[in-house]
Amino acid sequence: MAQARKQSRPLTPQAFLGKLESLIQDYRHRQAIYTQGDAADAVYYLQKGKIKVTVVSKQGKEAVLAIAEPGQFFGESSLVAGHTLRMSSASSIGRSTVLRFNKDAVVRLLHEDSDFADLFVSYMLARTVRVEEDLVDQLFNSTERRLARALLLLSHFGKTDQPQPVIPKISQETLAQMVGASRARVSSFLNKFRKLGLIDYNGGLHVNSSLLSIVLRD
Repeated sequence: MAQARKQSRPLTPQAFLGKLESLIQDYRHRQAIYTQGDAADAVYYLQKGKIKVTVVSKQGKEAVLAIAEPGQFFGESSLVAGHTLRMSSASSIGRSTVLRFNKDAVVRLLHEDSDFADLFVSYMLARTVRVEEDLVDQLFNSTERRLARALLLLSHFGKTDQPQPVIPKISQETLAQMVGASRARVSSFLNKFRKLGLIDYNGGLHVNSSLLSIVLRD
């Protein structure tokens, strides 16, 4: 009889962290990890906390590109050939713990370890899909829908049995930058959601599953 194949365990970023030398650093609220225009010489992995990735236009307008959460990489655009400078900035939301990996070490591991390469490609594809979804959201949905979707994503809706509270450190200003609207407009919709019972502020911003009705509404 042919020998049964061993069932492979799911790949996780943690399984590969020991193969890369890293610098572990703690950051305080709003402290910069890297800034737009800095040398793109490292990839980062978030161990604890949340990280806000932003970009600022020449006119000084700031937009939030992503909110990184524990278990996610960020700053991975440094791996793209020809990208020598950071095109975005990253800063801590609340206190966070970040692992910094030298760019050359990550590139070497991608070439030498097919399991890690498969994991990283899968991660990047998932990130690309999320970026496309965000673009469609910005182009075709109203501010109210964009805000509702952002809150549902931040609360991990659909990924856990119970939605998680959005941490208090995510300000209305950050939410406004995420959905491309003014802070006053975001505040108005948050008040509306609260009056409808879709969110509440009991010990932080909590998102109720009924908020999905805003996203699905015709």
